Amino acid sequence: MLYLASQSPRRRELLTQLGMTFGLLDVDVPEQREPGEPPEAYVSRVAREKAGAGLLAVVANPQAVVLGADTEVVLDDVVYGKPADAADAARMLRTLSGRTHRCISSVWLVSAGREAHATCITDVRFEPLTEARIDAYVASGECFGKAGAYAIQGRAAAFVDHLSGSHSGVMGLPLHETARLLRGFGLLD
Repeated sequence: MLYLASQSPRRRELLTQLGMTFGLLDVDVPEQREPGEPPEAYVSRVAREKAGAGLLAVVANPQAVVLGADTEVVLDDVVYGKPADAADAARMLRTLSGRTHRCISSVWLVSAGREAHATCITDVRFEPLTEARIDAYVASGECFGKAGAYAIQGRAAAFVDHLSGSHSGVMGLPLHETARLLRGFGLLD
């Protein structure tokens, strides 16, 4: 039985897109980067901790496989997580404006006897954004709860001048890598 250790509607939607049925687990894992921790290692660690916390919740089921994932936006070795408020969201979008950032998504599958993971890095370039566009986007509310203060599957798609990598990875669950992991666990044909 597959479980998704996430309350993200996007991750649920993307996993469903693969034709998977799964249970949902609500895990509470601190998303705090350690001093000197490389961004890729940080994202992978958080995804693994989410999967591990989920596995603890279903430990009574020996057939359980838990998927944990994390996605962060990185520019100049700075990790841009979810904005604290509107001012923080506007600050992030100003910083990303006219520049190329990396979107790092890591996926872990864990079971009682096994674990495997994959990381996907996508380069995303935003066109230059005016203050009016930033203000209007922040006012829409779409920026909240999203790494880097934007949702590529929503209005922010219009900001993207170029993307090299995985669109679904930027959304929060890289489907190619996730499908490969699921096949490795015998959960997907």
